[in-house]
Parts: sequence; structure tokens; C-alpha cells
Amino acid sequence: MLARAVAEGRLHDSVAAFPSVTPVCATALATGVRQDRHRIPSINWWDRSRDRYVEYGSSFQASRRLGIARQLADVTYHLNGRHLAPEVRTVYEALDDAGVRTGGTTFLITRGRHRHRLARDRPATRLAASVMRSPLMGPKELFFADLVATQDTPCRSRFGRPGMRDQHAGCVSAHLVAHDLVDFLLLSLPDNDTHSHANGPDAQIESIEAADAEIARVAEAAGGVDRFFAEWALVVASDHSHALVTRRTDPRPAFEPFGITGPGARRTRDRIAYCPASRAAMVYVLDPEQRGSLLPRLVATGRGIEGVELVVWRDPEGRGVISSGADAAEAGELRFRPAAASGRPTDPAPDATGADPGERVVRDERGGTWIVSGALAVVGATVEDDVLRSASHPDPLGRCWSALTCVNSGDLLLSAGEGAEFPDWGGVDHLGGGSHGSLRADDAVGILIHHGLVDQDDPRGRPELAEDAWSIEDATPMILRHFGVGSTPGSP
Repeated sequence: MLARAVAEGRLHDSVAAFPSVTPVCATALATGVRQDRHRIPSINWWDRSRDRYVEYGSSFQASRRLGIARQLADVTYHLNGRHLAPEVRTVYEALDDAGVRTGGTTFLITRGRHRHRLARDRPATRLAASVMRSPLMGPKELFFADLVATQDTPCRSRFGRPGMRDQHAGCVSAHLVAHDLVDFLLLSLPDNDTHSHANGPDAQIESIEAADAEIARVAEAAGGVDRFFAEWALVVASDHSHALVTRRTDPRPAFEPFGITGPGARRTRDRIAYCPASRAAMVYVLDPEQRGSLLPRLVATGRGIEGVELVVWRDPEGRGVISSGADAAEAGELRFRPAAASGRPTDPAPDATGADPGERVVRDERGGTWIVSGALAVVGATVEDDVLRSASHPDPLGRCWSALTCVNSGDLLLSAGEGAEFPDWGGVDHLGGGSHGSLRADDAVGILIHHGLVDQDDPRGRPELAEDAWSIEDATPMILRHFGVGSTPGSP
């Protein structure tokens, strides 16, 4: 299936968000915007409004340390409700509003216009329902693990157990297609991620083959592969990639002298929160009045930690700063800000850039215009014809700016060096396996395949984008254009 889609359609390298972890990237996939707008900053983060950690499932051990019931509520309800910006529409909401029959399988982003009650037909679902009592908002047809099933099928996921999720998604999707219940279907196939975490990126050949078999299963339900490709459009998108983990390095001990608040109630002597995310991490200053005095010391500490390649923060003038860490190939510091005052990189008039002496104006491949100064080599960037590019750290300015300007992000962001991973709150790492999270290309460059779209040659409809500058943000806009839903991605 995938081979035919590539041969007859289009295949692009697609760049993830930063941190390149699933909650951030899956939300970008499902909304068409980055976290500066959708507000999901990482897989583990500090909720300033409630003085607590949010954990979306780094590992079972991390969930247990931070509270399994709370973690289930965060993933099932709060991510799509309280955390995901209400003014940002998901692909489900946009298509539901247009009268498209929507359907989806187990995926972090479920928010649609239809209310679904949780199942209570088996002991496991009754137990979950005792903790999660409210209905879920989702697409018209929704299968979320074994908690929600809008159709009666023999398909079971064993409560979303890794290794069982792809076959469950394929089973229920085949049912929806065979019975002509959907016009749009989000088929989530997450077992490749689990397999790579355990066995390393080279083992993905096996798990991608298994995912491909589930897509073929849906095609057969549509009347066979030929009929499927004739009647359905297909978009295949990875949310990130994987890098091989060869060493475990833990930044937390270096920050402990500042007083790291633990999973329980915040103590008065604690001044920071620490949030690991595989090959990335964030540090929060708990008292805003202490930010000015603490942040320079936190930056200096972060730069000296083994395994940290890049340290990212905003300076007192509001500029983004990307600085070399202990693992950086090039020492230095790069400062940057959008050339326009909108808060999003746009293309201002030449006299509206506001560049100061020592700064230069550059464009990126996604159409953004930036004012930069300092060492471009820190992110492996070069500028040719005023266009900034980096093969080692793709789209570094746009991705870092979205992370820094997300209201829920930390004050300091860390990006791991080659082969390094930061253990989570449960002490879990993926040594010998694959992982992701950093700004590096190994973590961030995935694939986007499209076949059969209404405008196959220019499905994004954005001429300002370079032909080879594709992002996970492009998936939802392409789908909306295909269905003739012309609103801006993420808009209400």
C-alpha cells in the first residue's frame, strides 16, 4: 500500500515541531498549527495555573510516580479540553462543522463536535469509567481504545495495550469503511513508535510493514486496493522520527541545587520545576519575580551538562536565544526574532524589519522573515540568497520560536546531543532503542505521503513555501482543502 502510494503519489520529508515528542507533534498534525497557538508544549510540563505537573504518558513508571488517575484524566480529557486552545479547531471540528462524516481511532487528539459516553460493558472499562466519568467530545464515529466505540464490532484493543493498537485501529477502520459510515477517517498506527523505542530505528522495517498491512486491510474493506486508490484520497504522516539512544544522561542532578519541586505539593524552598521529554527537557521558574535572577544561572547550568547540545531561552529583550551546550559541535550563541511585530514570522515591508546594527534579515524555507545575530553554526545553518537553511537542525528558528512563545512552555529548553536521552520522572530511558524530542534532524525529519488529493500538485495552496519545505503542520490544511473547507488551519 505505502509503496504504491509513493509510486503514484508524492513523498516528502516532513519536519516535526520542537520538542519533537508525540503530544506536541500529534496536536500540530491534527490542527495545522504549532504550539504557540495550540498550547500543548511537551509530554511532561508544569501547569502554572494549577501548580502541578502534567504527564501524558512518558512511561508507566512516570505515570505512577505522578499519579495514574491524574495521567489518565490529563490524556483523556484535559489535553483536548483544558490544555488544547479552545480557539483552535481540530481537523475533526472543522470537518464536522462542514457536514463531513468524520471517524477516528485511538489518537491523542479526539476533540470533535460529537459527544460520546464511555463504555461500561467489561471490568476494565467499568474501572476506567469510575475514574473518567464525563463523555468524550470526538468525531461522529470514534473508537478510543476500548473506552469508546460508536459501532458494535468484534475489535478489541486490550485497553490500548502497545502491540495491539494497530490491529484494533485497522479492524474498526475496516468496519467503518465497509459500512460506508465515514467520509474522513483518521487511522492512527502508533505501534511503530513503541517498536522503535524498544528495538531501535533500524527495526522499524518490521513495524512499518505491520502498519502497512492494516492500511491494506482497510483498502480491502473498501472493495480492494484498486478501488481504494480510485475512490479515496490518502495522506500518510509521521509525527516525528527516531534517533538511536547510545547513552543515558540526566540533567536533573545539576538543577537540584535550585530546588526542584516534586510530584507532590510545591514546597516553599522549591524554585523550579523540571520536565524531561526523552531527548528534550524544560525548566520552569516557579516564581515569576525570580525569573530575571534565576534564568541566567539556569542557562549557565544547562550549558555545562553532559548530553545537552543546545540551550534555548528568551532574553530580557524578548529575543530567542539558541546557545551551545556541552555536546555542541560549535560553540556560540544565536539570537533571533521575527522581523514583523505580529508574533508570527511573516514577510514585512523592507523598511519594517527593525534590524539593528550587527543584525541581519533572513528568510526561512517556510516563508518566515527573521532578524538574526550571532553564530549560525550553532544550529548548522547557512544563508544563501538571504534564505537560512540547516540540514542538521531543520527550520531551527521557526520551531524554537513556536516553543518559546507557547504560553505553557518552560523558561529554559534543553535539546539533547547525538545519542543522548534524559530519563523521565519514572527513571525510564530507551538505551539501545530509539527516541526523539531534540531539535536535531534525526529526531525531527519524518515523512508525508499524499495520493489522490483534489489538488495533488499543490495540495498546500501556499506559494510562499519552498517546494521542499514540508512540515507536519501541512497535513490538516491539505485535508481541509481536499474537502473544500477553506478556513485557515486552527481558526474557529
